[in-house]
Amino acid sequence: MTTATYAPAPGAAPLPRMIAAQAVLETKMLLRNGEQLLLTVVIPTLLLVLFSSVDIVDTGKGRSVDFLTPGILALAVMSTAFTGQAIATGFERRYGVLKRLASSPLPRWGLMAAKTVSVLVTEVLQIILLTAIAFALGWSPHGTPVAVFLLLILGTAAFSGLGLLMAGTLKAEATLAAANLVFLLLLVGGGVIVPMDKYPAGVQDVLGLLPISALSDGLRDVLQHGAGMPWGDLGVLGVWAVVGLAAAGRFFRWE
Repeated sequence: MTTATYAPAPGAAPLPRMIAAQAVLETKMLLRNGEQLLLTVVIPTLLLVLFSSVDIVDTGKGRSVDFLTPGILALAVMSTAFTGQAIATGFERRYGVLKRLASSPLPRWGLMAAKTVSVLVTEVLQIILLTAIAFALGWSPHGTPVAVFLLLILGTAAFSGLGLLMAGTLKAEATLAAANLVFLLLLVGGGVIVPMDKYPAGVQDVLGLLPISALSDGLRDVLQHGAGMPWGDLGVLGVWAVVGLAAAGRFFRWE
């Protein structure tokens, strides 16, 4: 019988494994946070059920659920990629979590990649839940899934960049207040629940350039009206994504 010799082999895990482990941790933390669940799940669900069941806002011809569902899906993306991520990252920065993670073997871009994966996983769960509820309310979508996928990806990139920019430049308390304020303002003025044609023409032109307006209008054109690829809305989201992510990469402060 021979005696085996064991020697420690210290070192960092492979990069994909580190990113995956961090993404799982980020997702668990988000799903266990009651305030985040209220923002990302409860509010969009209540808005969809309430405004689809009660005639509160004139949504034009057709059923209310067909108009509201695309807007609520856009709201879900914004609540997770922008509001939720900005608040969580802002307080992680305040308490020194990001500073400590930045000194680990996981590179900074790997941490941001893990946060992005966590956002995408959460959005998938949101979309599944909201879609199931919408179908139960009588929703009948149209259009091509490819266009919907591109809109959701670009919308996520745009809101993630803006959320990280806010979290990386403002104090945590200021981020909390600003992110919630922006959420409420875009909920009202972004075409999520109130149709854009209810606003004056000049105001419509300005609101149409917002990422939430481009995402909700693009999804509505495809899912409600069966339109083809919404290149204009994709272009607006693409510009916001490039500008937001570039600015976040340039000005984000880890301490």
